[in-house]
Amino acid sequence: MDATEIRSRYAAGERNFRSVNLIGADLNQADLSYSDLSGANLSEANLQGANLTGADLIFTTLSDADLNGANLSEANLIGAKMGVANLSEANLIGANLISAELSGANLKSASLSRAYLSDASLIKVNLSDANLSGANLSITNLIGADLSGANLISADLNGANLIEANLSGANLSEAKLYRANLAHAKLNGALLCHADLRDANLASADLTDANLDQAKLEGTLISLTGDSQTSSVS
Repeated sequence: MDATEIRSRYAAGERNFRSVNLIGADLNQADLSYSDLSGANLSEANLQGANLTGADLIFTTLSDADLNGANLSEANLIGAKMGVANLSEANLIGANLISAELSGANLKSASLSRAYLSDASLIKVNLSDANLSGANLSITNLIGADLSGANLISADLNGANLIEANLSGANLSEAKLYRANLAHAKLNGALLCHADLRDANLASADLTDANLDQAKLEGTLISLTGDSQTSSVS
C-alpha cells in the first residue's frame, strides 16, 4: 500500500490499516483520525501536520518519522517504536505512550498534558519547553533527557530515572518525584514548590536558584554542586 491508496481508502470510509507497510510514505497533512494502524510500519514517513487523533498505533513503528505539528491527541501508542522521530510541536494530549520507545526523539514544544508515558524509554529525548502537566511519567527512563523550560506541574515522575537530565528552568510544582533518580541532573532555576521528593536521589544535582519551597524532602539524598547551596529549601 502506498500513500495515495491509503488516503483514497480512508476517504471511502475504511479505517482498518493494520500492519500496513508505509515506510517513507508522504502523508503530509493526511487525515487518518480514529484509524487502526496497529503494527504498521511508518518509519521515515512524512506525517507533518497529519491528523491521527484517537488512532490505534499499538506497536506501530514510527522510527525517524516526521510528525512535526501532527495531532496525536488521545492516540493509543502503547509499545510504539518512535526512536529519533520528529514530534516537535505535536499534540499528544491524553495519548497513551506506555512502554513506548522514544529515545533520541524530538518533542520540543510538544503538548503532552495528561499523557501516559509510564515505563517508556525517553533516553536523551528533547522535551524542552514541552507541556507535560499532569502527565504520567512514572518509572520512565529519562537519562540525559532535555526537559529545560518544560511544564511538569503535577506530573507523576515517581521512580523515574532522570540521571543527568536537564531540568533547568522547568516547572515541577506539585510534581511527584518519590524515589526518582535525579543524580547529576541540572535543576538550576527549577520550580519545585510542593513537589514530593521523598527518598529521591539528588546526589551531585545542580540546584542553583531552584525553589524547593514546601517540598517534601524526607529521606532525600542531596549533595549539592556549584552554587546550589543558595537554593531555597523549606
